[in-house]
Amino acid sequence: MNWLSLPPLSSLRAFAAFAETGNLARAGGALNVSHAAISQQIRALEGHLGVALVDRSGRAMVLTAEGRQLSDALALGFGAIGAAVQDLAAQTADRPLHVSVTPSLAGYWLLPRLAGFSRLHPEISLRVDPSPELVDLKPGGIDLALRHGEGGWPGVESEPLLPAPLAIVAAPQLLQGQRVATPADLADLPWIEELGTTEASAWLAEQGARIGAGRSTQLPGNLTLESARAGQGLLLIVRLFVEADIAAGRLVELFATRQNSHYHIITRPGVQRPAARAFIAWLRREARGAGAAGRSGAEARDGGGQ
Repeated sequence: MNWLSLPPLSSLRAFAAFAETGNLARAGGALNVSHAAISQQIRALEGHLGVALVDRSGRAMVLTAEGRQLSDALALGFGAIGAAVQDLAAQTADRPLHVSVTPSLAGYWLLPRLAGFSRLHPEISLRVDPSPELVDLKPGGIDLALRHGEGGWPGVESEPLLPAPLAIVAAPQLLQGQRVATPADLADLPWIEELGTTEASAWLAEQGARIGAGRSTQLPGNLTLESARAGQGLLLIVRLFVEADIAAGRLVELFATRQNSHYHIITRPGVQRPAARAFIAWLRREARGAGAAGRSGAEARDGGGQ
């Protein structure tokens, strides 16, 4: 098809609307423009084609033979386009919103809040996939992911959601009699790592140390914190998830790291489908609420924030 030879779509739409309604004003109403705009588009289309599409000699405008020929073709073409668009929109609307999220964020932050999203959007079916694995965001598959890091991932769009610096924590009973001055002092203590991750090992390696042989236990993300509370090992975790434990003395914060890390909303480039846009807007509101609650708690502990 020679696309450059086709008239502008706006003039074809205006003419098709006039042919369908038989009236400039009704055609303008259908396209949310003035009747004068419809008349101008039809004249531009006639100029482009070099033929008269409308007979203006009588009291009412009627289609010429050439106009009826084009009208029939446009009715078929726009009808097929409209039907295809409706089918695709229905398929998209019926498909659950698919969200990939790390197990820790799912268990400690997202899942306790999801009832609120369902109350706001009962029409949206949601599928949450808690996995540490990196995923491809392909059309018809996972709509968005929530991941921890410093951003800048290639081929996707990322938006910081929650500040998420990391902390190395342990139960007080694990540290009894243990001198901890440097990260190397932690190497021979037992460690807990989330299945599928090596963040703790990588952090120790950055400090010039390594976890002792047989001193690491890998657990699902939703079990790591309980294991750390029970004194079964050191844990590298997002500080947001253990702030209450640290304040209550159930855990001791030994070191802080990755101060610029955040949880990010990750999407494919381009326009997201309505369900994804609604979920992202809700995530932003929840994150703002979490941030405000955290600031209020800090001010209370600091005597009003003075």
